[in-house]
Amino acid sequence: MQQKKKAPKAESAPLAGVRVVDLTTVLMGPLATQLMGDMGADIIKIEPPDGDVTRDIGPSRHPKMAGVFFHANRNKRSVVLDLKKPAAKAALLKLAESADVFIYNVRPQAMERLGLTYEVVSRVNPRIIFCGCYGYGQNGPYAAKPAYDDLIQGATGIPALVGMVTGEPRYLPTVIADKTVGLTTLYAVLAALFFRERTGRGQAIDVPMFETMAQYVLLEHLYGKVFVPPLGSTGYVRMLAQDRKPYATRDGHICALPYTDAHWQRFFDLSGRPQLNTDPRFVDIANRTRHIGELYAIIGEAMREKTTAEWLDLLEQADIPCMPMHTLDSLLEDPHLRQVGFFETLEHPTEGRIINMGVPVNWSVSPGGTFRYAPRLGEHTEEVLREAGYSEQQIAALLEEGAAAAAAR
Repeated sequence: MQQKKKAPKAESAPLAGVRVVDLTTVLMGPLATQLMGDMGADIIKIEPPDGDVTRDIGPSRHPKMAGVFFHANRNKRSVVLDLKKPAAKAALLKLAESADVFIYNVRPQAMERLGLTYEVVSRVNPRIIFCGCYGYGQNGPYAAKPAYDDLIQGATGIPALVGMVTGEPRYLPTVIADKTVGLTTLYAVLAALFFRERTGRGQAIDVPMFETMAQYVLLEHLYGKVFVPPLGSTGYVRMLAQDRKPYATRDGHICALPYTDAHWQRFFDLSGRPQLNTDPRFVDIANRTRHIGELYAIIGEAMREKTTAEWLDLLEQADIPCMPMHTLDSLLEDPHLRQVGFFETLEHPTEGRIINMGVPVNWSVSPGGTFRYAPRLGEHTEEVLREAGYSEQQIAALLEEGAAAAAAR
């Protein structure tokens, strides 16, 4: 039976009362702001007349509401402003007056051309948290270069790492840089909000993709070059072992990771190789690391001797970490995710039945959740402008001029 969750309320969520003016597009920035929205923040998504590009990525029932858009843009209100027009820029600065966070993910040079620098925005709201997440730190030679997930993966060595194992450099088939930097952006903004709560001071934050992902990759892969002079090469050998992969069983694949000394002793016994318990190559983690290729080859050989179900049963009984290898489709049927209510089928007001992924974090007192569906383009333009103090006549003038646009009623 699926676990029943109490319906959360935005006003009691962790970031209730925080207002975010969100100029981000695609996935990196929108993920960060969606997570803030999941925690109860009021996210005002500023979109150009054509909308966020993800509105057109993937299948859709209606224009500008494609599948990818839904999972980076719930809990937001959509406002369309053409920031090339002075009246739209003035409206944006009016919204910034009452905001806590102002966030963008284009190059800073583009923000400067728009006249939307920290100096300009902080003049209308000195307490603002002004956050830019983009490609490269602004003090280096890459400062003005464009950045996309593939480029940052390549620049930080991820395809080269894949190539060291497979023989061919490949990007990871997920937007790992966008999503990682999106999470980094989230914690940077939360830290600045905490600092402001204690000091009353706003500030500017820069979250560069390249530096963030360089640290992410090198955390384990700096390895022997941590030391000066080096005590070895770069590259964590366990990650680069050719047999570090889901293991083929008699009828499928399994993911297994004996890790501690006790895990390995039990695995050697289960696999019918008890003599390896006293093999000096495998007696502790330091020696196992030095001989990791041989060790993973032994696991691979052993796994072929039984079915996936047999191994899962044996390994779980022995308390050795293991999991089935899901496909994208089988992940949707995972019994644990179903039990905890991770997937919800919701009725979107205009797009019909959709699958929504729940908030994975649980707060005992102030739970987050889905408070708003992913918005239609310009769905909340008039509503948000009214809240900012615009009269009906002023809103009509903005719409007539094309400085703003609203969804059809």
